[in-house]
Amino acid sequence: MPLKRYSVLKGRPIRNRLGTGGSPHYQIEVSTGDDNFRIAINVRSADGSQVQFLVRPRFEHPITTGLAAIEPGVHPLESKPGGLALDFIRANLAQPWEFMLLPISATGPDNDLNDKIDSYVQRAMADEHARIYAFGETWGPEAKADVYFGFKPGQGIHDIHFNQGNPPGPFAADNGPYQDGGLIFEFSADDGTSLWTAIFLKFQSQAWHTADNGGAAILPPDPDHPGQPHTPVDRDAIPMLTVPDGLVRIIAALVNDTDSPEQETITLLNTADVPVDLTGWAILDIFKHRQVLDGSIAAGEVRKIALDGRALNAVQLSNRGGLITLVNADGVKVHGVSYTADQARQPGRTIPFQQ
Repeated sequence: MPLKRYSVLKGRPIRNRLGTGGSPHYQIEVSTGDDNFRIAINVRSADGSQVQFLVRPRFEHPITTGLAAIEPGVHPLESKPGGLALDFIRANLAQPWEFMLLPISATGPDNDLNDKIDSYVQRAMADEHARIYAFGETWGPEAKADVYFGFKPGQGIHDIHFNQGNPPGPFAADNGPYQDGGLIFEFSADDGTSLWTAIFLKFQSQAWHTADNGGAAILPPDPDHPGQPHTPVDRDAIPMLTVPDGLVRIIAALVNDTDSPEQETITLLNTADVPVDLTGWAILDIFKHRQVLDGSIAAGEVRKIALDGRALNAVQLSNRGGLITLVNADGVKVHGVSYTADQARQPGRTIPFQQ
């Protein structure tokens, strides 16, 4: 079954401990003003697989508006779209090829998981206005004091990582969509606005493409690229059973059109050296409304898709921020992006996407 107490913890980090060989978790003590909690972050897997790591130093996503509005403390989350729940895949938080393998500890600066996490935690502890948001499963309150920092009652949050795509075994029961863990930092800028940074973790053993109704892997692992994104093996047979992640990418969108009625568009790029048949593929918005595609896109070429806003359950790109997802004819995600209200604010401007 999925996580039972999936939540987000908001507070101010006040103390920390690095992960070590005997305790492979980076620990953070967080104060909410009324209570203290501990965040336990995996920097090494219990099953021997390596941890994959992604840092977004400038995190832009519509979820930040909702996070800024909540009060410090623990907030239980519903595992469903449209709220604050994280889903690396369905909420277009990351692309699979962005994750890097890093050791728990290595000689030298900024070259292991402890260093990567610690640099942002230290920055947040030095900024009295900074806040940390930890997503995962909560525990406690316990009758005893916390084993690392001594506050009482002991309580906290763990599973700060991808929580789906686990292979058969002891962690398969944790699989589920819209319940991923993660760390998001909110820093104060000189002009009074917020600067956001996100840290996402997954294990090498976890598959990227998962089922909507349970979070289990829906594609077999790629034997030539274990723990890595699926890639096309036969350049003349696209798409294949193994999805060519990012082969066709969403590179731009006109969200806030100046015409009346608005004519929103999405621009696709074929990165392959052969044409890709888009018949049966679809574009989805944040509410899973879809527009089915047809035709093909030539090698190395772009194609601008005009959205049909008059159709039933038409794809809608809100000026308040949203998601755009590209799926293949089997309904498996190929690429996805997000944009914020700030990016969509200026009418007539096309939003570019880089991932």
